[in-house]
Amino acid sequence: MGNKSTAAELLKRSLNTFLAKDMKGWSDLCEENVLVEFPFAPEGSPRRLEGRRAIYEYLRGYPDLIDIHSIASARIYPTDDPNVAIADWSVTGRVISNGNPYNMSYATFVTVKDGLILHYREYWNPEAFQAALGAKSF
Repeated sequence: MGNKSTAAELLKRSLNTFLAKDMKGWSDLCEENVLVEFPFAPEGSPRRLEGRRAIYEYLRGYPDLIDIHSIASARIYPTDDPNVAIADWSVTGRVISNGNPYNMSYATFVTVKDGLILHYREYWNPEAFQAALGAKSF
């Protein structure tokens, strides 16, 4: 994998790993001191996680909460900085606890260093997320 495609290729691999429900594998794509940000996370959910262990702890229960069936669309955009890429992607799936459909779109910004994710920032709609989960708090 050439340096010019590192960020875009790593971002694509992160989406495929997420779809495979391999949260350990996803966190292993991250640098030890990765910074992960979810600026639009709903009240009560973290907006900032620091470190590979913290992101794994956050993500490991996700496949038990939401069953992602497919990545409905994914466009990955390299930037003029080979270490930065952007993805515009969406998923379809179901919320396991209530059977509600889960359809979400994301905008993700990734910065890589030495072939690992150093900074991951993701934007999504917290209202759609909470509506899919229903009134239950988790």
